[in-house]
Amino acid sequence: MANITSHSYTFDKTLPIDEIVEEAYERIGLQNVSGYQLKTAKRSLNLLFSEWSNRGLHYWEIANQGFTLVDGQNVYTTYRTPQDGTSNGLTTTLSAGINASVTDIPLTSVTDMPGANDGGGTIKVGSETIRYTGKSAASGAANLTGAVRGSNGTTAATHSSADAVTQHGTGMDNILEVNYRITSTSIDSPMTEVSRSQYQGYSNKSAKGTPTSFFIQRFIDRTTLTLYLVPGAAQDGNKLNLYYSRRIQDAGAYGNASNVPYRFAPCMTAGLAFYLSQKNVPQRSQELKLYYEDELARAVKEDGDITSTYIAPKVYYPNA
Repeated sequence: MANITSHSYTFDKTLPIDEIVEEAYERIGLQNVSGYQLKTAKRSLNLLFSEWSNRGLHYWEIANQGFTLVDGQNVYTTYRTPQDGTSNGLTTTLSAGINASVTDIPLTSVTDMPGANDGGGTIKVGSETIRYTGKSAASGAANLTGAVRGSNGTTAATHSSADAVTQHGTGMDNILEVNYRITSTSIDSPMTEVSRSQYQGYSNKSAKGTPTSFFIQRFIDRTTLTLYLVPGAAQDGNKLNLYYSRRIQDAGAYGNASNVPYRFAPCMTAGLAFYLSQKNVPQRSQELKLYYEDELARAVKEDGDITSTYIAPKVYYPNA
């Protein structure tokens, strides 16, 4: 019947990469693509995501991360993926033993760990990486829920009660803001970002106390946060609580959904069509570039109108 609607709002979640590729190819006049054409299109899509990151267009990928401070340690590192290295992060322990198939992970404390509203998170127990989607309570002893065991190419294993657990922030692109948090009171104090030259100007970099400033270094596989002052015994066990922009996830398998909000689906498809035109129909590239930039401007404007103000400066002034 004509007056029946779908009552569905999952188009963006059910639009797989292969259909985005098909749509982009159709816009440049090619159909029934296969083999190398699919391979080169997925590569172009990942390059498009990199270009968006250079423009600051990944502010839907804002994540929360914490570091447990250690007496005498002033450099804290988050690796791009667990395969690249072991990151610093919030530390806790298992409150009970788990076998290799358990999907609710019991911890002695989930305080300050990302939950469902943050898109879940990643932990490391021994050599196993575990992704999870939420937590059963906001703080205290609770479970991490929806666990995917043996993530990132690791092997699901049995772990014992009191085994060490470290939160692992993944895909960090840039740090937006950092607070020093007193664990016992959850009171935050904002910290100030300084440049490398400003940090170099500090005369006594080994001075201990409550950290008040930091500088960021971004490498290919990791991001480091260097603190001033150096945490001392009084700060040991307190935390850094930070928000960071996360890289847009790779396209991955053709059956995957994209890691892009629905309002950016039109410009994602238009952008891919523009990229593919340069390799297949270069005479149409200028036309498709204009169409892509128009779609992109609409998506950015719509998103900018509703985005929280603390994110907006990073979109438009990424080096501020």
